[in-house]
Amino acid sequence: MKKTMLLAVVFVVLGSICGNYLYEKAPNSISVFQENQTFYFLQEGIYSSKDIMQENVGDLATKLTVLEDDKYYVYVGITMSEDNANKIKKIYEDLGYKIYIKTVSLDNEEFSSNVSQFDLLVEESDVPDDILTVEEVVLANYEQIFGTEM
Repeated sequence: MKKTMLLAVVFVVLGSICGNYLYEKAPNSISVFQENQTFYFLQEGIYSSKDIMQENVGDLATKLTVLEDDKYYVYVGITMSEDNANKIKKIYEDLGYKIYIKTVSLDNEEFSSNVSQFDLLVEESDVPDDILTVEEVVLANYEQIFGTEM
C-alpha cells in the first residue's frame, strides 16, 4: 500500500513538472484561424476620374467602387474560391465586360465567415442572376464592414 501511494505521488509530481515545462515552451498565442485570408476580387477596371468611371460602368447594377491612390477601382464580386471567381468572371464576360481577378489578403473573421457562407451558395447555383444577387450581398457586406477603403 505504501509503495502504491509513493508511486502515485511520484507520478503526480512528474506530471506536474512535465506539464509546467510544456506550458512554458508553448507559443504565447496560438490561433485556430488563419490571420490573413485570401480573397479573389473581381475587378472590372481602374479609372482616373469619377466621370469616366460612371460613363463606363453606369449600367452595372452590382458594383463596389473603391477610391485608392486617386484612382477609382470597380469590383463586381468577392469570393474566397478560385473556382467561384472564374464562374463569376465568365458571367460578366458573357455580358461583355473584361474582368480581372485580383488576389487580396484580408484579416477580418466576420467577413471571412460571411464570404465562406455565400461561396457555398455560388458553388451550388448555375443560374447567373442568382449568383449575381449573392455577389451583390457580398459587396454590400464588404462595404458595411470595411467602408470603401482597401
